[in-house]
Amino acid sequence: MTVLLVALGGALGATTRYLTGRYVDSYRSFPVATFVVNVSGCLILGLLSGASMSEQAFALFGTGFCGGLTTYSTFAVESVGLARIRHTLTSLVYVVASVAIGLAVAWLGFRWTS
Repeated sequence: MTVLLVALGGALGATTRYLTGRYVDSYRSFPVATFVVNVSGCLILGLLSGASMSEQAFALFGTGFCGGLTTYSTFAVESVGLARIRHTLTSLVYVVASVAIGLAVAWLGFRWTS
């Protein structure tokens, strides 16, 4: 049963990520859609990690939805791609901001619910 909850959550998260990518444009060369889904996923997972919930609920929302929503591979490819086309500063800002803000909101989410 748990694997089905993860699959359902993953499908919802991946669909949300796809729609975000479709409707949120990059700002200049900064990949806003990936940044938004990754930071949002960090916040949501932080909130869920601090909250008291059943294993099944965490499988659906934490592992499934957040796992389907966030994307490390796209983050990595976009970062390298920006550097390859000589947008080195944008790539550096993207990497540092993604990691720093992601960690900060995950920590805040955890603190708010624990």
